[in-house]
Amino acid sequence: MGQLSLRAVTKSFDKAEVIKPTNLDINEGEFVVFVGPSGCGKSTMLRMIAGLEEITSGEIVIDDKVVNNLAPVKRGISMVFQSYALYPHMSVYENIAFPLRVARTPQADVDRLVSRAADVLKLNERLKHKPGELSGGQRQRVAIGRAIVREPKVFLFDEPLSNLDAALRAEMRVELKRLHGQLKNTMIYVTHDQIEAMTMADKIVVLRDGVIEQCGSPLELYHKPQNKFVAGFIGNPNMNFLPATITAISPASVTVKLNDGNECTLPVSGDCKIGDEVSVGVRPADFHSGGNIKVIPDVVERLGNETVVYANTLSGAPICIVTGGMVTMAGGKEIAVGFEGQNAHLFRADGSAFERNVNLNELELTA
Repeated sequence: MGQLSLRAVTKSFDKAEVIKPTNLDINEGEFVVFVGPSGCGKSTMLRMIAGLEEITSGEIVIDDKVVNNLAPVKRGISMVFQSYALYPHMSVYENIAFPLRVARTPQADVDRLVSRAADVLKLNERLKHKPGELSGGQRQRVAIGRAIVREPKVFLFDEPLSNLDAALRAEMRVELKRLHGQLKNTMIYVTHDQIEAMTMADKIVVLRDGVIEQCGSPLELYHKPQNKFVAGFIGNPNMNFLPATITAISPASVTVKLNDGNECTLPVSGDCKIGDEVSVGVRPADFHSGGNIKVIPDVVERLGNETVVYANTLSGAPICIVTGGMVTMAGGKEIAVGFEGQNAHLFRADGSAFERNVNLNELELTA
């Protein structure tokens, strides 16, 4: 098991409400990622689920049982923190076995559970080593092993990779996803890194100021963001937002005029009227050369497989473009770019998104 629900859960510190009334269902076996900027409440929410932080109101339910008043150890969860928190004088074996020792588990069961965790995490040859003899990635695997041996219903991860360098972070992302495939436990993972969220999650929960802005699959959030905040947060580099005015409306599309005078038609629908001020959202990779938008590159980053161009329109608006790695481009020299309306997004002045007429099932089949 490992089904979890938050029912109208809130958290306040004095008069400050840091988690607004929140409802969320997490299914058994899902890998769910809480993502958002610093201070959005994602770690607070994780700590409330773990029992390390009292909730102000509402209910936390694990496998149909309200656990509000249960101690952390009795909730059937294990938590892995940003800090490895390993005992430097103990071997890897004893670090992994520590929660079993506390629970007075028979030695035969300790050996079995530690051996199983070591097999899964490829630590068999390191069981006699001390933490100081291990790499950062190996120490993080020991911390995860200590969580595995408790055989929890739910794993909680609080930014566990933030102390690792870029190469190890990428390696550990793959290992954690592989671990989830082997154990099939419910996992809840907190990060501020939207790349981690996109690459690891079955379901992403985007938070801002204690409110869930959107919850859905990575493809759903990427292709059908519900508002401008989610659209700008999910995707790297960030989405471009071009000011525009609605000039024509049909049942299945909206035509807008950009500030530079260019018009485009987007396959979107929603309440609007001619003359409304809107924003057209275009992801950097969706620009192509040879369009009608004149821009002047400022900074050109060559990454080998692709080139990232930070530029400005002739009106001074910043714009980011991702193009091929072998494209010849120099800073300060005017170029022309464009985009297809079917690849763009449209947002109202209040930040809410128009519904895109995009079939996510077709996108998944294409992928």
